[in-house]
Amino acid sequence: MATRKMKLREPGDPAPEAVEPVPETGAHHSQRRRPEAGRYLLQVDRQTKGSYTTIETAVAAGTTIKTGYPLVHVSVYDSIDYENTIVEVPVASA
Repeated sequence: MATRKMKLREPGDPAPEAVEPVPETGAHHSQRRRPEAGRYLLQVDRQTKGSYTTIETAVAAGTTIKTGYPLVHVSVYDSIDYENTIVEVPVASA
């Protein structure tokens, strides 16, 4: 078996970059919940994708998603009145 020489750090050299500490909650940065800014939450397959201040903008965003992906379940949740509004596929006019 071949021997390998290890390069040691010189006493005057700065230490390598330290790993960023994990937040006190134990969650990583990518797992932190972002604060919701709006009352209406756009949900795709029961996962919150965004928040909006008006229901019209939330439904418009949901309609765009539903048009591109008709099989997913898209809804708008009102976080004040605790109501769900299901976004349906727009009917094509003939």
